[in-house]
This record gives sequence, C-alpha cells and structure tokens, in this order.
Amino acid sequence: MDNAQDNSKLKFGLVGKDISYSFSRSYFKSKFETENLQYSYVNFDLQSIDELSEIIKNTSNLKGINVTIPYKEEVIPLLDKLNKKALAIGAVNTIRFTKNNKIIGYNTDFYGFKNSIKPYLKSHHKKALILGTGGASKAIAYALKKLRIKYDFVSRSQKENVTFLYSELTSDIISKYTIIINCTPIGTFPKVNQCPDIPYDAITNKHILYDLIYNPEQTKFLQCGELKGATTINGLEMLRLQAEKSWKIWNKS
Repeated sequence: MDNAQDNSKLKFGLVGKDISYSFSRSYFKSKFETENLQYSYVNFDLQSIDELSEIIKNTSNLKGINVTIPYKEEVIPLLDKLNKKALAIGAVNTIRFTKNNKIIGYNTDFYGFKNSIKPYLKSHHKKALILGTGGASKAIAYALKKLRIKYDFVSRSQKENVTFLYSELTSDIISKYTIIINCTPIGTFPKVNQCPDIPYDAITNKHILYDLIYNPEQTKFLQCGELKGATTINGLEMLRLQAEKSWKIWNKS
C-alpha cells in the first residue's frame, strides 16, 4: 500500500479492485500540481471491502475517498450516514470524512452522467436501455428519471427490475430505445475486442450509444454504434464532472 506518506498533508484516494490504472488518481494528481496543493491521492486496491475499515483507521489525515467497481453498494454498511441522493440511488462513489469523524456517503455519478449526456439529447430520445445492474447503473437510472427519460434494465440473468435479458433483445426493441448505455465493464482495456451482445444492426443515426468506460477511448460498443451513424459518448466527461463534484463535497466546511 503506498499510503505511507507525509502525515501532515491531506490525503484522498480511490477504493476499488484492479485499479492500477485509474482516471481519479491521474486527474487529482494533476489537479493538485496545477493548483499547487500539497495533497496526495492514493489507490486503495482491495480484494474485499472488509479491508477498508483498517485502511481508514491507519491512514492519517484522510479527507475523502472515491469508490469504484465493485464496491459502490458494498461500501454502504461501513458508512455512518448517506446523503439523500445516495440513499435514493442505493450506491455510493464519494465518501467524506467530517471533522467529528463521521463517514458520509454521496453519489456524484448521477451528476456526471446527467450533465454529460444533456447536450446530446433531442426530442426523440424518450427511452433508454441500461446495460448492467451494478452500482453505476443505479446512478444512471436516477439521472434518467430526473431527465424524464423512461428506462429499462438489461442483464444476463433474470433479477428484480430487469426487463430484458440480452438473449431477448430484438431489432424491434433496439429501434424503440434510442439511448443505450453500457454500465458493464465489458470492453475495458485490455479486453478491447469485447462488447455487449446486442443487435447492433438496428442502431441508427437517431441513437445515442453511451459507454461509461473511458479506456479505451472508443470501445468496440461505441465503434459498432459509430458504424451505424449513432452519436457516441465515452465516460471521460462524466468522470471529470463527478470528480469535480467530489472535490466540492470534500471541501465543505
């Protein structure tokens, strides 16, 4: 663990699994350098969320944490309190440590997604398919609700709130849902030749394909959409927006 740093400076970090390459760490490292802030940002790569309590206890001056796959839901029982939006969403991607040692969970994913897709929305974008059912997909659903866009979940297996299995998707269904959002890790580096199994032939120039993945910049999912004339968006702007929102939360007095 590379958190044995100068104890006098504030520390921030990212909790996740297999996060050696992370947007958050490079983003905040660059931010701290640009703004001449003597802070550090550390990756806490955990095999189990149970390791987090020990890290919190043993890391001095820890001010805030981002949370990524697969711990956005699993982290909730370790928190003292949830912000209203995080409670409504049921997933946390930002944690703030208060002066009186309270651990509070927030969700800035929904904010990042909502504000990054907004400029691309047109009047025919009325229905969305959310691929995947993890913590990230819950924030996407919350944002779509706020944007008054109807949505349905797609999964590999039948579970609560899932409308379609991948095996049930037809060209007719795809043509009715003009926004398709990949909230799964399928297609992330290094497995760049993989993509969600949907009928891409039904994609048109009226569709938006949005991938929460940012590495690679253009996933196979987005490439397939682009070939059919769809508008394609990767997860980079969403990440930038949610990171800045996290920063504001951490700096609350």
